[in-house]
Amino acid sequence: MAGLYVHIPFCKKRCLYCDFFSTTLLERRKKYVEAVLKEIAERKNEVEEIKTIYLGGGTPSTLDAADIRRILEAVGTDKAEEITMELNPGDATQEYLQAIRKAGINRLSIGIQSFQDDLLQLIGRRHNAAQAIEAVKMAQEAGFDNISIDLMYALPTQSMSQWKVDIETALELKIQHISCYGLMYEEGTVLTKRVEAGELTAIDEDEENAMYDYLCKRLKEAGFVHYEVSNFAIPGYEAKHNSRYWNGTPYVGIGAGAHSYVGNIRSWNKDDLEAYLSGKAQREQEVLSETDIYNERIMLGLRTNKGVERSAIKKDVKAHIEAGLLRETEDGHIVATQQGLHILNRIIEDLMI
Repeated sequence: MAGLYVHIPFCKKRCLYCDFFSTTLLERRKKYVEAVLKEIAERKNEVEEIKTIYLGGGTPSTLDAADIRRILEAVGTDKAEEITMELNPGDATQEYLQAIRKAGINRLSIGIQSFQDDLLQLIGRRHNAAQAIEAVKMAQEAGFDNISIDLMYALPTQSMSQWKVDIETALELKIQHISCYGLMYEEGTVLTKRVEAGELTAIDEDEENAMYDYLCKRLKEAGFVHYEVSNFAIPGYEAKHNSRYWNGTPYVGIGAGAHSYVGNIRSWNKDDLEAYLSGKAQREQEVLSETDIYNERIMLGLRTNKGVERSAIKKDVKAHIEAGLLRETEDGHIVATQQGLHILNRIIEDLMI
């Protein structure tokens, strides 16, 4: 059974660090929903037996609850055990949350990023800390009992004390899942340009690693399982949909810019809004070679706490184990140590063929 991802590219305001495919042309939303419904109908044979659904963006919560319902009804949710929707705290109202829950959403991913107003303003978020906290509480009151939040660290000017407060604030909200990302300076983004111009100074690598280590330690103390590099969950609340990306199981992508992966074929819709709305967008695809599949298995598997079977790794891992960067589990899997997580990309590159 496959997972389904639906891309909603609309944002009321573009964040200064983001390079995802998105648009602020909100007047295109209704037409976009119609295009999504058309694609679902055209690919109906691919979206049967769907087990997980994820509405991501962009900002899915820019859509009316009625349109969320239409999309889910078109897909069919009878066999879906997890239906996630990303939500901006600035869009949260009790009425809206109740409506999307009634439409079928049973898991929320709330893009908070920080509980510090100065940092939220720095990175261009349109909500404040009070709205973030209130959004979680309203979601809980609306009946959501599977809530994830996003937090970011290594932001310019961010201190360790601020980061610790963010983590404690998250824990006080009694949520089930936390995704935490170190800031990436993507080429062409406003934040990257400000750093390049000397207006802002990036946090150094040692401080970023210290923030990450504290995060891992504190969430472990609080009972969270660190099941993927950037993801932590109360046992039983690991993201089922996102786990498909990491373990190589099939998923179907609907919407402009959305990717699909079935067998050894990866396909995608171009990130061209106007072409998608006109029905002229062409899907592209690539056939993965055995080497491609192996390299992806290494790249994705080592990001998880399950790791990769040692017998499946074609290069010698002994040096990395002796250096304390990797370790072997009792069941013969190779996983990254805490020290190894700091340079995981380099380790992965070394083990690829």
